[in-house]
Amino acid sequence: MRFFEQQETARAQTTRLLLLFAFTLFGLVLAVNGTLALTWRLVSPTGSQYPAYFFSVNTLMTLVFVLGGWWIESSSLDSGGENLARRVGAREARPSVDTEEQKFCNIVSELAIAASMKPPHPMLLARVTRINAFACGWDEDDAVVAVTQGALDHLTRDELMGLVAHEFSHIREGDTRLNMRLAGMVFGLEMIFNLGSRMCEGDDDGKRTLIAVPGVAIMACGALGWLAGRALKAAVSRQREYLADARAVQFTRSKDGLGGVLRKVAGEELSEFGVSNNSGVWHPSVQHMLLVDTDHAGRWFDSHPPLAERIRRIYGRPMAAISMRAFAPTQPSHFS
Repeated sequence: MRFFEQQETARAQTTRLLLLFAFTLFGLVLAVNGTLALTWRLVSPTGSQYPAYFFSVNTLMTLVFVLGGWWIESSSLDSGGENLARRVGAREARPSVDTEEQKFCNIVSELAIAASMKPPHPMLLARVTRINAFACGWDEDDAVVAVTQGALDHLTRDELMGLVAHEFSHIREGDTRLNMRLAGMVFGLEMIFNLGSRMCEGDDDGKRTLIAVPGVAIMACGALGWLAGRALKAAVSRQREYLADARAVQFTRSKDGLGGVLRKVAGEELSEFGVSNNSGVWHPSVQHMLLVDTDHAGRWFDSHPPLAERIRRIYGRPMAAISMRAFAPTQPSHFS
């Protein structure tokens, strides 16, 4: 794997997508102004001029709703990495009680030294039986790395190191902060749609007023902006996953570490192991932060690349999944 080359490619793609995100906001402002101008022409008396500051007010109100929604959503996510992890069911790792948790904590400390980072807080999702993990927090001082019980039970030490290294990359590259900000911006774009929807609502008798006419136009612009923003956010997230995969190989100097993790996850999807018992239900706040996304929203809106493509990039060729049928959920780990 040419991990430095893949890192540069992923960073360049991220920059292009963020520019497109800015153009989406610019296009939304133009679309709102255009549709409201057309609506004014249709409903106003013949030859009536636009009111004073018509376009300035439209632009200002659009930005107030988008940026206000971004601020509201970002503020709701700014509860601290540890608080967010606890909200989704994680607890502190207990190295003095369990040898597997001790191994996990040791790996976090080792990788922190290798990456010249402050060690993130290690936490465990003890009730999740499938292999997964996530990192959260606004910066290194607030960072958390949480792994599932399935990861501790069914990964070798090298594989667990590859998994944790992937999450370290997200922290080091600021991906958790970037994802939270983009989520806030998408919510802000949705606010424009909600504004139009409210304008289209009827009164107590179900009758709509004249304000419903521009409301339809604003709702249409908001819907297009929200869909475009959501698709771009997902595309950015996919590029950051490729970047984190490449960084994990760089940190560990091993393709089989993270590669083995992803192949075992693919094996889980092919088997009946771990289908139930809280294996795939995640809080929306961390869905996009997972090592492997469990909620497939479609090609344009998936926050993670296909597993097969991630594995192919790591090894340089397609690799078969590792079957998990040989492992029972109650089987103790014997890989370390």
